Amino acid sequence: MRFNRILLASSLVVVALVVQVTILGRLQLPGAVPDLVLLTVIALALVYGHTSGAVIGFGAGLLSDLAPPADHAAGRYALVLCLIGYVAGLVRPDNGRFRSAWGPLLTVVAAALGSTLLYAGVGALVGDTAARHVGLTGLLFTAAFYDLLLAPFTVPFIMALARRAENDPMAVEANGGPPQGTDVSSGWLSGGTGLRIGSQRGGLRLRTARSRAGRAGRIKGVKGVKSVKKL
Repeated sequence: MRFNRILLASSLVVVALVVQVTILGRLQLPGAVPDLVLLTVIALALVYGHTSGAVIGFGAGLLSDLAPPADHAAGRYALVLCLIGYVAGLVRPDNGRFRSAWGPLLTVVAAALGSTLLYAGVGALVGDTAARHVGLTGLLFTAAFYDLLLAPFTVPFIMALARRAENDPMAVEANGGPPQGTDVSSGWLSGGTGLRIGSQRGGLRLRTARSRAGRAGRIKGVKGVKSVKKL
């Protein structure tokens, strides 16, 4: 992983973990708890790919295992988020852009369900039967519901930050043209249209310049005709 990826991912994971522990974890909602750390891992994996997603997921999960009030074995959530980050990175399109918001939203739902099942499964292997007493069905439904509600306010923003750090919009290619990187979050942020504001502005400027040149040509032609008539 590059240094800018490590720095941004570490900062976002730490902020998400602090919000998770201090705010979301104390809401006392029925069932599961909104998992901001999971959403952060998914958003970064959708930008960076499966390898970086697995590394970020492992680090985020290990921090979650060690952060108070942790009541489970260290490494349990690290394994879960490592697998989730890897699988979420595989969903990333080859061209780096989702055509609509359904791709990230379905990824969030699948990750919420998968992480809950994996966490309960690993807990069963180590003798933790807390999921049985709470009810696995209720945990699955509430986890998917809470994460789906929180995703539109977090995942697009994190994806945009990651893409901005990956490709500086002010950078210029070697041939003098604009940067060729595509924004993974553009399919979500632009409502699936795939339009870019910069390209629209460039097109408007080009059409304006052409129209001005055409008007100047017509004015010169009229002046030329008048001068011939005077002669």
